[in-house]
Amino acid sequence: MKTLQPILCLGLALAMPVQAGPALERIQSSGRIVLAHRESSVPFSYLLPDGRPVGYAVDLCLKLSEAVRKKLKMKELNPQFLLVTPANRIQMVVDGKADMECGSTTNNAERREKVAFTVPHYITGARYLVRADSGITDLAQFDGKTMVSTKGTTPLKSITQANNERALHINILEAPDHAKAMEMLAAGQADGFVMDDVLLYGIVSARPDAAKFRVVGKFLTIEPLAIVLPKNDPELKAIVDEEMKRLIASHEAHAIYERWFLKPIPPKNTALNLPMNYLLKDFWKYPSDQVPY
Repeated sequence: MKTLQPILCLGLALAMPVQAGPALERIQSSGRIVLAHRESSVPFSYLLPDGRPVGYAVDLCLKLSEAVRKKLKMKELNPQFLLVTPANRIQMVVDGKADMECGSTTNNAERREKVAFTVPHYITGARYLVRADSGITDLAQFDGKTMVSTKGTTPLKSITQANNERALHINILEAPDHAKAMEMLAAGQADGFVMDDVLLYGIVSARPDAAKFRVVGKFLTIEPLAIVLPKNDPELKAIVDEEMKRLIASHEAHAIYERWFLKPIPPKNTALNLPMNYLLKDFWKYPSDQVPY
């Protein structure tokens, strides 16, 4: 009989329901889900003039929130929004102040030490925004010039590393957010703004002087962007992953993409006209939360 005891214990363990982690328990007990959003990550997550958060990632998070509501068999689940910055977005999820971060955050190994990610909703890379009359077309031409990037972002870390390794002699400045970095470039305080190219296109599209700027250079990085989740809540992650895969398979995610990247978007009602790139198309053929970065 002694030899059967471990097998019996294992059987009982498998029969028990999976225990909800702290985030899922908090959602169920409070009747609300907290969605972190960004101020100026167009078109992923940004604020309208009336203070309302909108964007591609925000729409996806609302779909994911509805999936959580159904899974928990709740009559209603009220999304509440929390404004975060590039510098504090990860910590807000770690501290349990946000249940998801709905923005343009790169899934990489360093961040996976603290948080979890679902299936990428965009794959991009860091490039350079310059003034159109600058004559700059690639990274080497920033030698001795000033580059700005946003605090707490992977492009800032990557340009700092490239600057040191290649001895480029670039003066690198940190801005608190994308909007401030853009202001610094427009005011001549920086010669370039390094960031995910899709964000650069989004930032410029909202400006009346958009023709004065252009995105240049080869990709400095490859960035799989994904919604951030708590690391210690595998049941919440399973619900979100399943729904992301369903949205992709049903092409609902494609329709949301088209709304934000191909059609006119608020507040200026201008279109980015950015068709889905081959990196995301290929990744969505077999969607997974696993990325090789």
